[in-house]
Amino acid sequence: MNRLIYLDHAATTATRPEVVEAMLPYFTENYGNPSSVYKFSNASKDAIVNARETIAKSLNAEAKDIYFTAGGSESDNWALKETARVYKTKGKHIITSAIEHHAILHTCEFLEKEGFEVTYVGVDENGIIKMDELKKAIRPDTILISVMFANNEIGTIQPIKEIGAIAREKGILFHTDAVQAYGQLPIDVEELNIDMLSASGHKLNGPKGIGFLYIRKGIKIRNLIHGGGQERARRAGTENVPGIVGLGMAVEIAVNTMSDRAKYETNLRNYLIDRVLSEIPYTRLNGDRNKRLPNNVNFSFQFIEGESLLIMLDMAGICGSSGSACTSGSLDPSHVLLGIGLPHEIAHGSLRLTLGDENTKEELDYVIEKLKEIVQKLRDMSPLYEDFIKKNR
Repeated sequence: MNRLIYLDHAATTATRPEVVEAMLPYFTENYGNPSSVYKFSNASKDAIVNARETIAKSLNAEAKDIYFTAGGSESDNWALKETARVYKTKGKHIITSAIEHHAILHTCEFLEKEGFEVTYVGVDENGIIKMDELKKAIRPDTILISVMFANNEIGTIQPIKEIGAIAREKGILFHTDAVQAYGQLPIDVEELNIDMLSASGHKLNGPKGIGFLYIRKGIKIRNLIHGGGQERARRAGTENVPGIVGLGMAVEIAVNTMSDRAKYETNLRNYLIDRVLSEIPYTRLNGDRNKRLPNNVNFSFQFIEGESLLIMLDMAGICGSSGSACTSGSLDPSHVLLGIGLPHEIAHGSLRLTLGDENTKEELDYVIEKLKEIVQKLRDMSPLYEDFIKKNR
């Protein structure tokens, strides 16, 4: 394979050279344990403080409300499990959406086995949560609402401010999984009434294995991991200092470049959407046309299997996905696509392409031409497509 066109930035991103450079000294020179009392550890302690302040500033939050974790899934688990356990004397009812990431859905399933009740609110055909349904789902014993900021598969941005206002008015805690949105969209936890927020470093050109959970001051939430007194005694374990430094640097870069990146990626995104929809028949765009992440495109192609499409794109040097990387081994159609009302046969023919600021229009031209060839080749092998064409001549 002579060329590689990477269009799966929702799965992970390359760690920026500046981020790697910032991390390196904390592997080899400033390797002291930040919990130690001697001066040699001060560099590690200071680095953690600086990264925490950088992240807090990006959210209009207090630095003491940022807790470092191993990534988005841990942050989601911590927010839901320990909030549920602490506030269960007030109630045992949780509300979420039907198209959350599996880190939320599987945690909710776990909590249901522990006696909690979970309402999974539906979404419309564009993947936007049904606000009337959410309002009706609220009960006197509702203790938590968890709705993702933007969907990882179809890119739809949720009405977070409206949800946060409802939760605050009702005295219900509000958590958002912002793994896909953080670094792509401006987020102000005060303006949006967010009580807890999850994020992950490797989605914004930072390292893997590091993330954070924002927990608003005053929220009683217990440890998910017990042991030492790290992270102000709320998350045990020796801090991943290089990862924390890398995350802080990645956040600083993401914030400083956000406006220009969003404009650039949105233009590329719209170019890709317009050409594919106009040049490949029997194709639909999944997710809201405008209320979507700047870099997200998700198509469904009728009469083909998405797995075959991905394999043939890979042979052409193009990296895409059919949905979340966390469920890439599943043969079942995406729960997100089923949630927006797609039948199984169309949901199976989905393709997610997520852009980065290093992608170019020339690359997309190549991708579009290859897509046209591959989709037609797969349809030519499909009995369903043959029957469809015969009936519609």
